[in-house]
Amino acid sequence: MTPSTRRAEGPPAQTADGTLDSGMHRKLKNRHLQMISLGSAIGTGLFLVSGTSVQTAGPIVLVGYAIAGIVLYGVMRMLGEMAVAHPVPGSWSAYAREYLGKPAGFIAGWNWWYVCIVVCMVELTAASEFMAFWFPQLPHWITTAGCLALITAANMINVKAFGEFEFYFTLIKVTAVLAMIGLGIAIIFGAGDYNVHGMENLWAHGGFAPKGLGAFMISLVAITFSFGGIESLGTAAGEVEEPARNIPRAINQVLLRILVFYVGAIGVMLIIWPWDKVGTDGSPFVLMLVGLGIGGAATLLNIVVLTAALSVANVMTYSNARVLSDLAASGQAPRFLAHTNERGVPVRALLINSGFVAVAVILNVALPGKALAILIPVVVGAELITWSIIALSHLRFRAREGAGVFKTPLSPITNYLCLAYFALIYLLMTQDPSSHSGAIALPVWFCGLLAVGFLLNRVTR
Repeated sequence: MTPSTRRAEGPPAQTADGTLDSGMHRKLKNRHLQMISLGSAIGTGLFLVSGTSVQTAGPIVLVGYAIAGIVLYGVMRMLGEMAVAHPVPGSWSAYAREYLGKPAGFIAGWNWWYVCIVVCMVELTAASEFMAFWFPQLPHWITTAGCLALITAANMINVKAFGEFEFYFTLIKVTAVLAMIGLGIAIIFGAGDYNVHGMENLWAHGGFAPKGLGAFMISLVAITFSFGGIESLGTAAGEVEEPARNIPRAINQVLLRILVFYVGAIGVMLIIWPWDKVGTDGSPFVLMLVGLGIGGAATLLNIVVLTAALSVANVMTYSNARVLSDLAASGQAPRFLAHTNERGVPVRALLINSGFVAVAVILNVALPGKALAILIPVVVGAELITWSIIALSHLRFRAREGAGVFKTPLSPITNYLCLAYFALIYLLMTQDPSSHSGAIALPVWFCGLLAVGFLLNRVTR
């Protein structure tokens, strides 16, 4: 029995003309979905926070990125298996509501709403940091406000316009990362006079793990943050053409892209540039190029990292509006937010969300230069809830419906390993002073959502 037929309030069904009864349209093509899967995972985590991870643990962070990437690929396979079976806009919120109960769906939906709001704040704040490369005297709140207006306007047009914006945003940063990797490989093999001696920088400055295993474990918190938002691909399932074909194609390439863009790009940087010189007061890649005397390339790359931040904010804005609209349609948010206009855009949900993201402007006024340090651990904590709910929903999905067409490898072992990794990350957050804001926020936020979810379920029952 499928979620769309089991009960009336389940995920919306698709009509004969390709329109969902939520009012949204299947206008996203495979190329859009491919770029969304990349765009949500290549942003501040790679271009800014990677510098902090390197300074925390040294070159061994490459192992951390590989481990976190494999874990998140497992989560994406779980989500993909459910999305192919039931391609709906609410994604894991709808699946949690169906397989774990209404309170779980409430937690999943509102937690993702929270994640998207905070990630948008992070990315727009990062954009202001990148702008400071050219305009160090420009107040960060001005850049943040301008970028928010641009992203909101792009999402107001229609889903196809969003897809085109994201396609070119991501194409720019993917091309740049590949070019940077290519430049790095050329330098490693002797191009120019940059005094690079093979791969010795990976161990010549205190060893491969210069700060020990404990520091490596702590670095996993920031590393895991880098993959936050990767699951937003699931919320596009309700608006993509031929979901049974296009969703598996996009997800199957996630692991390879993670290895290329994270392990490849950071690995090249650490071979060229000693890890203890990697900067944290801007993009480490840009600062590396400046240190090498390649100023023109640094300026060009800074344009790219700015585009990357806007790209992730664009995906989060799109995804958040769809989840909030789904919550409203299921009776777990004010009903008026379920409305979509004639172009299939949930405008009311979109504008409400942008109003909350505007808090980032206030944070950049009140806490200039400190907003990122506060927001990043909060994102990690909330993402642990989202990823855990996906893994648990998939377990119940398998128990009820059996293996889907797009099977998750080694399930349920994969589910339990992923859940164990998320528990480890939370434990590490409690041990890392810089992550205490997230460690405190996670249980408070989860318990609050759980209480409201159960209360709402009793009232509506």
